[in-house]
Amino acid sequence: MTAVAVIPVKEGSAPGRMAPPSRFGDRAFEWLTLGMALVVILLVFLIGWQLARGSSLAIQKFGFNFLVTSTWDPVAEQFGALPFIYGTLVSSLIALIIAVPLSIATAVYLTELAPLWIRQPLVSLIEMLAAIPSVILGLWGIFVMIPWLRDYPFPLLKKAFGWTPLFTGPIYGPSMLAGGIIVAIMILPIITSVSREILRSVPNLQREAAYALGATRWEVTRIAVLSYARKGLFGAVILGLGRALGETMAVTMVIGNTPQIAASLFKPGYTLASVIANEFTEATTDVYLQALFELGLVLFGVTILVNLLAQLLLKTMTMKSATRAVQ
Repeated sequence: MTAVAVIPVKEGSAPGRMAPPSRFGDRAFEWLTLGMALVVILLVFLIGWQLARGSSLAIQKFGFNFLVTSTWDPVAEQFGALPFIYGTLVSSLIALIIAVPLSIATAVYLTELAPLWIRQPLVSLIEMLAAIPSVILGLWGIFVMIPWLRDYPFPLLKKAFGWTPLFTGPIYGPSMLAGGIIVAIMILPIITSVSREILRSVPNLQREAAYALGATRWEVTRIAVLSYARKGLFGAVILGLGRALGETMAVTMVIGNTPQIAASLFKPGYTLASVIANEFTEATTDVYLQALFELGLVLFGVTILVNLLAQLLLKTMTMKSATRAVQ
């Protein structure tokens, strides 16, 4: 028989007792992350406060009329933001109409259909497009895109849809439609990359279950993948919209920079970000400078309002999905 040595352990000695687990690390991590989150919220409030402070004189002088008037006359010190709000919203809407279908279709192809040997090269090209500075895209828009649009697509659009107010009037080249197209090019890689990651996160069990029921590849993509990732794709679109609302240099170089409200997309336009970039160094009076600050405040408010509406719409979609699941 083998003898087993038994080492006696005295009561109260170090190996004989277990120290209670320390909660300091957990609490420190919790407070650290809470502080970081509060810093983000504080930054938002500080930006809004600084913009409101910088535009206090314009707010007192023009009041609510600043948002609903179209006059922009620095000489007479009469300022209204309506043409710029209109230009920002319309150019962003055009960009979304063009970019969202292309982005989601590209993401679906890269995730579900593309051969493995071509996926990574395409992803790299899309990421390279996102890395191009906006001023470079603006120069490309001036010297390449606008002459091509003026000579080929715009005349075709006028010929086919000239009976609508959207495609009437002379074709100048720099226009609201050109601004929307350049913004679409800029937000396309953002929406594509985010959408691709969302589609990749869909569990393979979803696809396998659909295939087991006899679904085709298109049915699997539509029912098992896109339906499952719908809320995430909506979030990707909202990220693209946030970029579109604040885009400055590229839009400034191709939109025409004319403060007017016109139904025709062939007419020049102006955006909130563009007028601030163009005229901030030219503001020689306090009222003029503070009117530009108020434009920044309006852009800040429009961005927050659009994001809140998007969150509300997303919540409504979630509630409807939950109601259908219960039924």
